[in-house]
Amino acid sequence: MGFAAKTYCSLLYVMVLLPLVCYSQDAYVCSRATYYGSPDCLGTPTGACGFGEYGRTVYDGGVSGVSRLFRNGTGCGACYQVRCKVPQLCTEDGVRVVVTDYGEGDKTDFILSTRAYSRLARPNAALDLFAYGVVDIEYRRIPCQYPGYNLMVKVHEHSRFPEYLALVMLYQAGQNDITATEVWQADCQQWRGIRKAYGAVWDMANPPAGALNFRVQVSGSAGLKWVQLSSVIPSEWKAGAVYDTTIQLT
Repeated sequence: MGFAAKTYCSLLYVMVLLPLVCYSQDAYVCSRATYYGSPDCLGTPTGACGFGEYGRTVYDGGVSGVSRLFRNGTGCGACYQVRCKVPQLCTEDGVRVVVTDYGEGDKTDFILSTRAYSRLARPNAALDLFAYGVVDIEYRRIPCQYPGYNLMVKVHEHSRFPEYLALVMLYQAGQNDITATEVWQADCQQWRGIRKAYGAVWDMANPPAGALNFRVQVSGSAGLKWVQLSSVIPSEWKAGAVYDTTIQLT
């Protein structure tokens, strides 16, 4: 075997091993994180998920933009535990964040709000951690927890009664993804698919009249299942209104 062939085999061996060393025994994945600045250290109301003001303050401002974890919007609302790997500056538990935006950094998976990034640090060490700009981390997905809240459905502000309806799910607990949404079309006696507009926003032109029944397809550890949301949206729905489903995805 020639030198070139030996070199190729060695490189191939390293490439196979590298992904393995980025996973720890408790299912954390190695990556990098940075932060974005805002005057109040919270999230942005113009995030790619379409959460609006909810995306600024959910988890007490512990929010993040993500790149590959965005998954064309399916990753919106997912929660992660993020721990930085600078032992002298970082806490062992790290911070819990919810995905509210899309963002790409310097080979980073997370662009944290200023508030979330500061919570990675030990007491009185936040300024030193901010000086890093980009920090090595490890992360894992965790169930979202919203004590006292059911799953809520918000009629997006861009909706126009009665000809255009856009929806976004808020306070989605557990460790699930919503992969499809349908509305009941009473005159046809069938479920009608709703388009994924962007991020976590689903929309449709000419929605059925009257109170609306929805169902969402949920992907989680138990596989795919449909969850029905009966009469969630009233017949006289309004843009910007938030309606309680009385259930929670756990």
